[in-house]
Amino acid sequence: MLEKIDISSQLLELLDTCREVRNTHFPNSIQFDYPAGTPAISFTGTDCDLNCAHCGGHYLQGMLDKNEAINQFQHSPSKSCLISGGCNHQGAVDISQEIASIKAIKNSLIGKQRINMHVGIVEGEQLEQVAELADVVSFDIVGDDQTIAEVYRTGHSATDYENCYKELKQRVTVIPHICIGLRGGQLGHEMEALKMLQRQGTEAIVFIVFIPTKGTEYANCLPPDLLKTVEIIAKARLMFPDIPIALGCMRPKGSYRAKLDYLSVLAGINRLVIPTSPAKQLVKTLGYQVTTGEECCVL
Repeated sequence: MLEKIDISSQLLELLDTCREVRNTHFPNSIQFDYPAGTPAISFTGTDCDLNCAHCGGHYLQGMLDKNEAINQFQHSPSKSCLISGGCNHQGAVDISQEIASIKAIKNSLIGKQRINMHVGIVEGEQLEQVAELADVVSFDIVGDDQTIAEVYRTGHSATDYENCYKELKQRVTVIPHICIGLRGGQLGHEMEALKMLQRQGTEAIVFIVFIPTKGTEYANCLPPDLLKTVEIIAKARLMFPDIPIALGCMRPKGSYRAKLDYLSVLAGINRLVIPTSPAKQLVKTLGYQVTTGEECCVL
């Protein structure tokens, strides 16, 4: 059962508007994604030069390494996979020495052989390699310099992120990801990130939400304010009325997640990864037709 949520009349009005916009531009349906069919592979193992404040390499630990992946796919092929890893000091997942392994993995996939790549800031030859190998790139958009400096410590600027996104987008399908509350649960870069996407264009948006993670610099921080998080998603719905919006797998658990899922459906999202029960019940109440996917939400 969902705990009571105290919502201002202003936010309720915004959510009602989002529903109207969604109903105007999309059919009465929503997709629930269960991405077990897209194994994640780290080409750096658990190593990451950046040791970013929000992750600290923690999320690499749950990924397959390349040898495990090649062996697994020989015995139990997948339709798709995510290729990622830790970043070097320039903020890129360096795949330049891994081309043969990536091609071997791609050739072992079944069906459409779809590879989703998450490679950070890339340029030059490496950007061209990513564009050649990837079927889709999941690209983290960060909207302000302060967030980049505190979280990643790379020396990159928000303009660098926008330019990399622009260059990738000219060569390959790119689905931007915006992490709400990336700077230790503090809001600040998100609306600027959305403005970047307005300037450059996008065919979809995935929102994820900062998770306080044990062993990281931000371990003792709190998730971003729930209602302000929902407000950002709602504003995105109005800024991009006919673009699919997804709430991705990376988001806090517990009651926060249940409330977020519920309110995000009201805010007009189109896809929800591993939905909680209150969101499922709301979708049923709203009369949405549910479709399900077994792969990453960008595929």
